[in-house]
Amino acid sequence: MNGDEFRGIERLEASLWDAADNLRANSKLTAGEYCMPVLGVIFLRHATNRYNEALREIRADQAAGQIPKRPLTPADFKKRRALLLPETARYDHLLALDRGEDLGKALVAAMEAIEADFPALQGQLPKDYTRFESGLLENLLRTFDSEILRRASGDVFGRINEYFLMKFAMQGAQDNGEFFTPPSIVQTIVNVIEPDHGVVFDPACGSGGMFVQSSHFIERRGDRAAHRVTFYGHEFKTSNLRLALMNLAVHALEGSIKEANTFYEDPHELFGKCDFVMANPPFNVDKVDAEKIKTDRRLPFGLPGVNKDRKVGNGNYLWISYFHSYLNPNGRAGFVMSSQASSAGHGEAEVRRKLVETGDVDVMIAIRSNFFYTRTVPCELWHFDRAKPADRRDKVLMFDARNVYRKVTRKIYDFSPEQQQNLAAIVWLYRGQSDRFVALVQQYLDRTLAEAAAIAGKVAPFRKAYDALAAAVAPFLKTLGKDSPLRDAIKERDEAVKACFQGLDDLTARISKDWKKPCEARITAQKKRQASLEELAAACRDLVKDADLAFKLAARVVDTAETDAGAREHDAWDRRGVGRLEKELDARRKELVEQLKAAAYFERQAHWLLSRFPDARLADVPGLVKLVDRKEIEAADWSLTPGRYVGVAPPEEDEDFDFEQTLRDIHTELADLNREAAELAATIQRNFEGLGI
Repeated sequence: MNGDEFRGIERLEASLWDAADNLRANSKLTAGEYCMPVLGVIFLRHATNRYNEALREIRADQAAGQIPKRPLTPADFKKRRALLLPETARYDHLLALDRGEDLGKALVAAMEAIEADFPALQGQLPKDYTRFESGLLENLLRTFDSEILRRASGDVFGRINEYFLMKFAMQGAQDNGEFFTPPSIVQTIVNVIEPDHGVVFDPACGSGGMFVQSSHFIERRGDRAAHRVTFYGHEFKTSNLRLALMNLAVHALEGSIKEANTFYEDPHELFGKCDFVMANPPFNVDKVDAEKIKTDRRLPFGLPGVNKDRKVGNGNYLWISYFHSYLNPNGRAGFVMSSQASSAGHGEAEVRRKLVETGDVDVMIAIRSNFFYTRTVPCELWHFDRAKPADRRDKVLMFDARNVYRKVTRKIYDFSPEQQQNLAAIVWLYRGQSDRFVALVQQYLDRTLAEAAAIAGKVAPFRKAYDALAAAVAPFLKTLGKDSPLRDAIKERDEAVKACFQGLDDLTARISKDWKKPCEARITAQKKRQASLEELAAACRDLVKDADLAFKLAARVVDTAETDAGAREHDAWDRRGVGRLEKELDARRKELVEQLKAAAYFERQAHWLLSRFPDARLADVPGLVKLVDRKEIEAADWSLTPGRYVGVAPPEEDEDFDFEQTLRDIHTELADLNREAAELAATIQRNFEGLGI
């Protein structure tokens, strides 16, 4: 997926959420009440897309004589990762219903028809649509019926499904969002343990995000999850189990997920059989019955501590022990855990000591606060590897990623895709896979050159849009007297525009001459190329400011002409035409600025890696990463808290400080506050209306 496609999907997700959430607000329903029905509609839209695509493939195969012309079977569609949908469950059928028909009943019938044909989904799909007005349901269906969504692939719908899960979690749906682990956290775990074969198990699977991200990882390697892995899961809450099964179905994945309390149950009997274990379990559970679990073979390190009521005082180390015990001799585990657990004392410290002494503790990653949508506390990602080579058995990679993040909203942070890759690259170095590190640096350098080469294609439309606006306002400007105050604004505009276009011309000329061919995929060549691209990145950042200034001054001339020079009343001024051209110039400016920033952004990723690991070998980086041995851990009371070992990064000037991004962050916070204020005002108004005030 290229940058334009990625940004386009982000805009699509946001627009769909705004439309759906607006319907929710107008219906006076809570996010929890609206969550499952909306996700059900997304499921139907995606299932219909997959059905239509599979049907086209089948018809083409029949026309080519590759399969006989016969009644189609579910197996024909399953082979193509689709469901053979009953006609009453197809999205176009629902949209074609007469306005007089009860759409709520039709949606319930659609869900029941799917469950009747697909046993794995029986009793799991949402069926509470009759509580909604038909008009509201029709609007919801049409929200997900744009041309782009009718053609959308599984990857796109998978992202939309995850995006909506995230947004509902942020609104507090489904028990404060406990069912949902942010994709960037899951992807980080996936990147460390690399679940590409065998049995993948999540004993606290929530909405199934670990399985979905594992399938993405396998597909990026050019294979299919169904050919490589078998998914198993436990989920304690029925509502979350339904979400997990829907999430698997919407991604055309299969898995055996059972409703179970992992503290007391092991229905899959996977002790010692798993190739990979992944989870985000509930933290700090304090009421587990010690008598029921004291002989559990999944607790080989003993109980972490029992209180006077014969309850385990904190269940964190029960989970940690379970994850380790489910692994086979070559297995890996990755899971989210409360940051308190890595340095907890008493019985928990004893369990931790025994874990460290196994040699299986592999990578510890500290995550800053506000990564989870309903939890503000920091956390840590633990990773086990039971097949660590002998030279690493007594070592643990301590990784403090609390200063690595991307700000999403005023309250929420995550990792960008590149930050996820960069963190993974350090793990590769730890494992001696320097070739993968070099390949990633090469990818960033090549992407920088590709984004830079695309700048010229954005300059021409920007210049054309400016020339059109300048031509539209020129007849009026010629009528101004020599003493008009507007003359200074025009002069300032012309100077800024001239400097901007000259800078863009110089840059594009240099790109085509000096920054055209990729370097060799060797670390020495890469360092030289990255150093030369720093100049390109700096020029791009400067030109972002120049392009913004050129537009700002061009817009100021228009505004001053209308407000101070009487342009609106003049025959030489086309108000609507000028307004349209000004908007066009702004749109082309944004495209150019986005392209300039993209080139600088990918250079910065290469710089981030090469400045810390210039020889493509693991090295201690203060404030970020350190490889520690068992003696150091023992001396620190068996603590596994990364910050205790990596130290503090030395203060340094941020040469890449992005003032515009900081302003965007401020605007994001302001937009969030304004939205919250509007929602609060609407709630207050509804409450007043309910009281008859």
